[in-house]
Amino acid sequence: MLKRTEAVVLKTTPFAEADLIVTVFTLDYGIVKTFAKSPRKTKSRFGSSLEPLTYSRISFWGKEDAELPRLTQSDIIRSFQSIRDRLECFFGVMQIAELTLSLLPEHEPNKEVFGLLTDILNRIDGGNCGSGALDTLLYRIRFLDMAGYGPRLDGCALCGKAGHNFYISHGSVICGVCAEGTDAPLRLSPGLIRFYETLRKWDLRKIDRIKPSGTLLSELTAMIETHILYTLARPLKTKSFSV
Repeated sequence: MLKRTEAVVLKTTPFAEADLIVTVFTLDYGIVKTFAKSPRKTKSRFGSSLEPLTYSRISFWGKEDAELPRLTQSDIIRSFQSIRDRLECFFGVMQIAELTLSLLPEHEPNKEVFGLLTDILNRIDGGNCGSGALDTLLYRIRFLDMAGYGPRLDGCALCGKAGHNFYISHGSVICGVCAEGTDAPLRLSPGLIRFYETLRKWDLRKIDRIKPSGTLLSELTAMIETHILYTLARPLKTKSFSV
């Protein structure tokens, strides 16, 4: 059965002499691992369309239950080459690609997350590397919400009252009354909680109005990364990449 859809390349793995296993996040079929024959032999357009983060229209063929359908066509919609050209940006974006692969099940469409990913890639591709830190943080926050793993900061998980102590094992703020006997919390400032809720809820077109301080951006990023580490029970492999 031949299937056609739009897709973003999240991961490639060399196979044999010139083949690739290409993991794509598709609009209509979710995350799919595909087999690409000989794209590494020549510098063809087919091979260039399989670079990580490339957004393309693809076709792949295989039986309904095939574990590794064959990728037969890939036509670039947007290459996002400028992201790959800036290593700091590229490594930051590959962290959100790995997070997506880690928490989304294969073969389950999620058009909301797909739209979020392409929107964020467009923002980073069209901006400077400094703005990428805010954009990748925004992706993590909204993706975790969409995938059902988002931390709760707008009230105590047990009674709903306001609080500022975040408990990693609960993934939530817990007020002082309900927190008896729990592990040591992370203390969050009111400003950090407001910043988090703004990134969760604001229209993406208005995000550029937000001008967080470097300290606030670093504190929220550290909290989200700690939450992700607990959720995955392992560090992201791409987290160790550096320039």
